[in-house]
Amino acid sequence: MVWTSSQQPSPHTLCPLSPHGGHAVHLTPIPRKAALAVASLVAAATAFALPAAAQAAPAAPTAAAPAASAAAVPAHAVTGYWQDFDNGAKVQKLTDVPDQYDIIAVAFANATTTPGQISFSLDPAVGYSSDDQFKADIAAEQAKGKSVVLSVGGQNGTVSVNDAASASAFADSAYALMQQYGFNGIDIDLENGLNSTYMAQALHQLASKAGSGFVLTMAPQTIDMQSTSAEYFKTALAVKDILTVVNMQYYNSGSMLGCDGKVYSQGTVDFITALACIQLQGGLDPSQVGIGVPASSSAAGSGYVDPSVVNDALDCLAKGTNCGSFKPPTTWPGIRGAMAWSTNWDASAGNAWSSSVGAHVHAL
Repeated sequence: MVWTSSQQPSPHTLCPLSPHGGHAVHLTPIPRKAALAVASLVAAATAFALPAAAQAAPAAPTAAAPAASAAAVPAHAVTGYWQDFDNGAKVQKLTDVPDQYDIIAVAFANATTTPGQISFSLDPAVGYSSDDQFKADIAAEQAKGKSVVLSVGGQNGTVSVNDAASASAFADSAYALMQQYGFNGIDIDLENGLNSTYMAQALHQLASKAGSGFVLTMAPQTIDMQSTSAEYFKTALAVKDILTVVNMQYYNSGSMLGCDGKVYSQGTVDFITALACIQLQGGLDPSQVGIGVPASSSAAGSGYVDPSVVNDALDCLAKGTNCGSFKPPTTWPGIRGAMAWSTNWDASAGNAWSSSVGAHVHAL
């Protein structure tokens, strides 16, 4: 995700600033991983083909939060990142988030000095007078059937889970924060690499602690989902049994390969559908695949598309209609939906994104 301020959330960024984050100043995107990777991807398209068939520790709770609501995530759902920082987008309380959003990802948790351990604290800039007020708003959203999860990572966030000890530290600290605030689960937005073996171990430990109703979302960069051998993709497949949705970031990216081995440029229907096809053919269930995009042109360094393009991509994947030049080999009516970075940038643009895409997703 991109932070347009000091806390820029997401190294989804093949750009320095991505909608998953913070308090930064908008910069011209400078594809990092993409710039280095695309040339080799193009030269070795077949190598990235899918399988043959697919061508300081957290503070102790001051007061126990109410038990998280176990309301099921809708079959077709919209995810939105809520910024726990002020980076120029409209500052919101959780209760200001439009009802079109089904999953609200609070961005972000932070790493501590203990490997794997995460912490969370409210930024005074967002206007909450106390943790209890924030907890009450989480409960209010859950009472409306929404899920509220804590996002881990972002563009500037680095959490290292590389062995059994750090996996346990991650699970224990994440669960403590779920209990403290009432979160329904977590979102993995780690843009600086991860270890699939131990991250999967940590997530399964956390799911076992959380029990039924646990919500797990992910927001990898495009480069992280080009091949089933990539660590992020391997992690998603390893936790498929507990995974709610992967909302890959179709922005701040260079050109990437589609499931047909052709190269596609961001900002088009074809870029979205051809790359989503990789995940759908690579082993994820359609219900575990979502389309992650900036909510406005100000929310990311590059890759913004009009909401109508998102809707066309969803129609193409779910129904085979409104496609571009890329025609998927089949349709996936169960595709989960879409994600926006962020609810704050959406609000800054009059909530045009959620009004259009949210209604479309819920009508699939």
